[in-house]
Amino acid sequence: MTTEPDWLTWTRELQAIAQTGLAFVRDPYDRERYEVLRALASRIMAAHTGVSAERIEDLFKGETGYATPKVDVRGAVFDCRDRLLMVRELADGGRWTLPGGWADVNLTAAENVVKEVREESGLEVRVRKLAAVWDRTRQGHSPGVFSCCKLFYVCEIVGGAAATGLETSEIGWFAEGELPNDLSLGRVLPHQLHRMFAHAHNAALPTDFD
Repeated sequence: MTTEPDWLTWTRELQAIAQTGLAFVRDPYDRERYEVLRALASRIMAAHTGVSAERIEDLFKGETGYATPKVDVRGAVFDCRDRLLMVRELADGGRWTLPGGWADVNLTAAENVVKEVREESGLEVRVRKLAAVWDRTRQGHSPGVFSCCKLFYVCEIVGGAAATGLETSEIGWFAEGELPNDLSLGRVLPHQLHRMFAHAHNAALPTDFD
């Protein structure tokens, strides 16, 4: 399911073409053409968002090398009462989400999710399985500037103690029938949370994708 407007899809593709072209270009005239293309993508996005083209182009300039999706990791942690751990993230107005965030370099995706859970909830976890590899756009999340691949892991608690971190204001445990309404929809969606319960109940389920 794709809910993003066409202009955002096209703008993202233009920016990716420009970024990849600038990474490999040799001819100075071709470099100028790719820079013009990047500026055009910035102006299109500015026309639809109200953000200045200069600010958007500065954001695009920060992306170098071959353009690939960004990687977001999320940890679905369950307690002995079959409740799902969720945190309120300060960055999105205190809405509820699964602990997680952008993957850091020099760590595997699984190591990243363990780190994110620790930093945002105080709990030490072990990854049990990779439950889902989802494209943010295809899932119906709120629109984002860059393409994003979201990895969801089912985890079990092995230590630590529940505590908020620098990016969280509250920690909660929720049964499947009592999930919060004020979700951070750029990070998690209701149907994704229900799929995490399904994976926690049946470890033999294959990994979801797309």
